[in-house]
Amino acid sequence: IEVIAKKLDRERSEIQPSLGATRYDFGKTAISNTPQGENAPLNQVLLRAPGVVQDGFGQIHVRGDHGSLQYRLDGVQLPEGLSLFSQVLSPRFADSLSLITGALPAQYGLRTAGVVDIGVKSGTTDPGGEASVMGGSYNWIQPALQYGGRSGAFDYFAVGQYVSNGIGIENPTPSAVPLHDDTAQWYALAKATAIVDENTRLSVIGGGASARYQIPNVPGQVPANTVNGIANWDSTLLDQRQWEDTYFGIASLQKSYQNFNLQLSRFMRYSELSYQPDALGDLLYNGLAPYAKRTSLAAGIQADSSWKIAANHTLRGGFLVQRGRVTSFSQNSVLPLVTNPDDPDGDLIAGGTPVGFADGADLVGWTWSVYLQDEWKVVPKVTVNFGARFDAISAATTENQLSPRVNVVWEPTPEITLRAGYARYFVPAPLNQVGNGSLVARLGTTAAPEVLTNDPVRAERSDNIDIGLTVKPLDGFTVGFAGYYKWAENYLDKGQFGAPIFLTAFNYSNAQVRGFEVFANYDKGPWSLYGNVAWSQVNAININSAQFNFEQAELAYI
Repeated sequence: IEVIAKKLDRERSEIQPSLGATRYDFGKTAISNTPQGENAPLNQVLLRAPGVVQDGFGQIHVRGDHGSLQYRLDGVQLPEGLSLFSQVLSPRFADSLSLITGALPAQYGLRTAGVVDIGVKSGTTDPGGEASVMGGSYNWIQPALQYGGRSGAFDYFAVGQYVSNGIGIENPTPSAVPLHDDTAQWYALAKATAIVDENTRLSVIGGGASARYQIPNVPGQVPANTVNGIANWDSTLLDQRQWEDTYFGIASLQKSYQNFNLQLSRFMRYSELSYQPDALGDLLYNGLAPYAKRTSLAAGIQADSSWKIAANHTLRGGFLVQRGRVTSFSQNSVLPLVTNPDDPDGDLIAGGTPVGFADGADLVGWTWSVYLQDEWKVVPKVTVNFGARFDAISAATTENQLSPRVNVVWEPTPEITLRAGYARYFVPAPLNQVGNGSLVARLGTTAAPEVLTNDPVRAERSDNIDIGLTVKPLDGFTVGFAGYYKWAENYLDKGQFGAPIFLTAFNYSNAQVRGFEVFANYDKGPWSLYGNVAWSQVNAININSAQFNFEQAELAYI
């Protein structure tokens, strides 16, 4: 059984190789060597790769991109969720972990800034049980349980952890201890596999994460409004909270027959974000106190296959169909705009008595993708991988694109690898967009945007070039270089609309992204060392959708 399981793992990796893209691998040793080891958030492992940074919300950005990160479990793509501060996946789930970026082969689409590929642990790779607890400053407590095993042809594995501390979100003040920043979170994953025969395997993965956050306070803030005669208020007393929940499931059938490999998967993901304002404080400081909730449900089918049709040719192809639905609802308290009694002919000012209104939205989107590519070993030391994928979406906009891809890998010696690639990308806009009805509902209040223009957010289209060199001068020692350039139309970015910490997308009409990375690592014996130098620059111009996020002067300048 163990031999068959490892063989099927190898054959699954043949279905989706990185083939010329820039790839950074993190094995169990690299994860355990990260400060806090498996207790660390997934972001802390990914930050060891060059070109990866983290913003104040805890979101990961790869090569200057604004989101657009794709997560895969055992080769199956998870739909994009709604979580902002929390991380749905944990290094504790991973038997292997890779970040793939650059000029991606045709099997990778939709979210293309980087692909986080996680090989999930199993009872075969991690048998037995383990219980641990980590504690530290900020009242940190983090217990975890893990158990895995195998019974005949059945393999099972489960892991869960709980995290509670007093620094859930990045501290917005220079003080050592943040104000009002407690969090409580749990993460869990279970996996079961059954080997039907030596060429067939069934697997089921289920998991979830839940997080509760206090929004940290900044002392000394001056209210912008007067509410029911109250004009002075201590900003350290603000009590704003956010809840984030995500649940996902994957069921896969893997089949291998001679030179043909197939993985067919069904997947789903449910996400929910809820925001509870400080009923008085949000009105004083923001002019809007919304009890807001946003949900997302996405489900679909993914198939990937490889067929070695000749000694020097391997065909790969597959498809993805996904349906997503995002709903939002908020019950809002605002201040009306009234005539200034001291200046009847001047601008309107905020009244002191709150009024309420409700608004919501419901958007359904479909995604269809198909790809085909050929890995051609031109000569023993040169491999060319070329193909294309077609993506189509139907949501707020209806768009499609045929995206060619080509990668060339040359290995003049076993110690030296040179690669170059070109990829055309099509990145759909997220479904969590703000409708015109929400803007109209805010007119005449302190929540009204200065700009009412709300052109639909469109898919980003880009051309990407990536080159790289990797050298292994000594056993265990690797050095490398990667350079990249990107031209984009309708470049996607995200901003915050209103008081809740929810993000909404918008486009720049054009953007250019450029950068390079130099990396080195040594891993042998008792030593594990690494170092990176990375530089990136993003130039973007002309916001051409969801313009309500900005003031008119800012739109004109950009």
